[in-house]
Amino acid sequence: MRRALGVLGGLCLGVALSQFPEYAQQYTQRLGGAVDELKVITEEFDASALSGGLTRQQALDRYVASADAFLKDRGVSMERTFLRYGNLRSALEEIQGADALERLKSMPAYLDTEIGSRTLENFKPAVPVTPEGFLYAGAGFLLGYVLISGLVSLLTLPFRRRRTKIYHTR
Repeated sequence: MRRALGVLGGLCLGVALSQFPEYAQQYTQRLGGAVDELKVITEEFDASALSGGLTRQQALDRYVASADAFLKDRGVSMERTFLRYGNLRSALEEIQGADALERLKSMPAYLDTEIGSRTLENFKPAVPVTPEGFLYAGAGFLLGYVLISGLVSLLTLPFRRRRTKIYHTR
């Protein structure tokens, strides 16, 4: 029974982990799209500022110094946009330069929750046919097998019969 449950646990975790490369790929595509859009916004703002003889920071300072609440809020919003663009661009560079294990280990550090949740909403599972997919599936199977087998052994320990050795004397 322990082996059967271990295999079942291994299969379940193997299937679940084998989906990580596909999720990471779909997340990376969404992240790239967000970076591309924020780049357009940033470049348009910088071009407008330059055509007015200003740097980005000088243009933002004008927004913030304005007595108009709308313009002040717009300046704050643009600063957040530029910060987000820089953060997402850095995360994309890290993801694209990471190997399979680094991606799994570092995903929480560079995961943008907004993009991550939208990716999860539209996630389509895929059969892992890449070496990375097989690696995750195999690691998941082994980990699941070991964890479930160990847990079943631990839980059934009090119910095991003790074997006594019978000594025969002649």
